[in-house]
Amino acid sequence: MLQAFADYVSYTLFRLLPNSHLGAAVNFFIYDTIKIFLMLAIIIFLVSLIRSFFPPERTKKILSHKREFIGNILAALLGIVTPFCSCSAVPVFIGFVESGVPLGVTFSFLISSPMVNEVALIMLWGMFGWQIAAIYIATGISVAIVGGLVIGKLKLEHLVEEYVYNIKMGETELAALTWKERIEYAWEYVVDILKKVWLFVIIGIAIGGVMHGYAPADFLVKYAGKDNLFAVPLAVLIGVPLYSNAAGIIPIVHVLMEKGMALGTVLAFMMAVTALSLPEMIILRKVLKPKLLGIFIGIMTVAIIFVGYLFNWIFV
Repeated sequence: MLQAFADYVSYTLFRLLPNSHLGAAVNFFIYDTIKIFLMLAIIIFLVSLIRSFFPPERTKKILSHKREFIGNILAALLGIVTPFCSCSAVPVFIGFVESGVPLGVTFSFLISSPMVNEVALIMLWGMFGWQIAAIYIATGISVAIVGGLVIGKLKLEHLVEEYVYNIKMGETELAALTWKERIEYAWEYVVDILKKVWLFVIIGIAIGGVMHGYAPADFLVKYAGKDNLFAVPLAVLIGVPLYSNAAGIIPIVHVLMEKGMALGTVLAFMMAVTALSLPEMIILRKVLKPKLLGIFIGIMTVAIIFVGYLFNWIFV
């Protein structure tokens, strides 16, 4: 039904030719805009109901007083369903450190939260199938766990800005919500998230539409295909200065794979955009000394490039 509507608007109302580059780009834009915003509204509402059971205070309590390896796993998993992004990295970091959560466990959470986005997970499932979605979540969680473990083993607590340890956040637990309050919270969260991401999503779909309609079929295969040894690090370098959440990057990912870019290269690009973005690094500098920030960036870069090469090798 959505495709029929997109075809009607593109080829009947706008009188564009189905075989033309412009017609294909506009049709892609109309179809994906409607589909993605419908999916976003439904998915965010459902996930927000789950999130209502995990306020920050409860999250900190779950991650504290655990064996560190178990804490890393729990932190990576909780990063998927908790409402934090790079914008909230500073208060979350302060809250976790102040409440006694080990530094490595905190980093597992900070890596997982922006990288493994539950909205992107379900959108990937809808667009590419459960196998690609499973690969996305498995790689993201693995990077978060390994990255947190490495940082924890290095004992780098002295490289956190001193003021972080002097802040007292308190241990107040939110009162239990009724189902009516949870539904109201979920709806408010849908509105809030859509207000924040709609522009990124529109830009992503527009870029995807242009690439879908105008990029030659062999262009990306030639420069970023499986045969290009440097395609993965190049994709990471391109992704770092960009800023988008995982939901906003999905339309571009869709077209990159459609045009023939290798799966591992696409995953590396997506992870670089969501977990190594320049704005997030600037925010994290407020709580991390330059050396620790550099170590974090280095670990993440190596892990993401490794994931890219691994999946390019697996899916030859």
